[in-house]
Amino acid sequence: MRSNGLSTNQIMRQVVYALALGIGASYYFFGWGVLLQIILGVITAVVAESVFLLLRKQDVKKTISDGSAILTAVLLAVAIPSIAPWWIIVVGVSFAIIFGKQIYGGLGNNPFNPAMLGYAFLLISYPLQMSTWQVDFLSFGQSLELLFNWTNIDAVSGATRLDAVKTGLSLGNSIDNLQVYSSSQAWINAGFLFGGLYLLLRRIIFWQIPASFIAGIAVTAFLISIGNADAYLPAHNHLILGGTMLGAFFIATDPVSASTTPRGRIIYGFLIGVLIVVIRSFGGYPDAVAFAVLLMNITVPLIDYYTQPRIFGK
Repeated sequence: MRSNGLSTNQIMRQVVYALALGIGASYYFFGWGVLLQIILGVITAVVAESVFLLLRKQDVKKTISDGSAILTAVLLAVAIPSIAPWWIIVVGVSFAIIFGKQIYGGLGNNPFNPAMLGYAFLLISYPLQMSTWQVDFLSFGQSLELLFNWTNIDAVSGATRLDAVKTGLSLGNSIDNLQVYSSSQAWINAGFLFGGLYLLLRRIIFWQIPASFIAGIAVTAFLISIGNADAYLPAHNHLILGGTMLGAFFIATDPVSASTTPRGRIIYGFLIGVLIVVIRSFGGYPDAVAFAVLLMNITVPLIDYYTQPRIFGK
């Protein structure tokens, strides 16, 4: 992301606005769960950051008002299952704020994307809750009941399309015999795509990371499927399923944990795309955006070191 003369709070608000289309699509297909998760996540983020800042004797109002904690909560809330129990988002956001951001000294000092660190922690620690997704639209009351474990979750849950396809392929089925396309996931990804384009038009983010991110997915998926197309997910399906567009425009472009040089952004984004396809195709997790981003966060200092622009006159 770039400052463009905007304050940190203004930039964070623009990113939240850009998330609205994807969140709206999630609500349209699945109901109130995503909105309830966002509300609970934002409350948790504000409380967790305030408590930690008080313990460090720092200015709570000034730090909270930059909006970074709220954005972290929103990103994590839209990434987890909307029917996950209430404590999942509370634990995940608290971990993201404390161990992904504040423990390193706050915004600008964190080496990892806080939202994805929280997501990875939840996925490894609570795989059942993080792999149970809803399949139908739920009303406010139904979503509230599921959020607080007041009703049976099995009747409205199932695997994601990526998970179902991965399981089908592991059983020896051909890709042609599996139901790959998901209109709901396609529209949700389209919402985040248009939101990302808005950020590009507003010059909030740089084009290199999302463009190379998508190119990395397309190229790697094509190369892997050469000679055995029936055994691997096609490139276009990688792009419209899972958290691809959310990752390309809202996660990988994090201004603190991403590469900062023009060439470095291209390398960084492309390798994230490569890792996503590799993990989806050969790893143990159906969606791999969080792990790919975190792995590439580690390499950012090295990438930036070797891609520094030539100083004029030298």
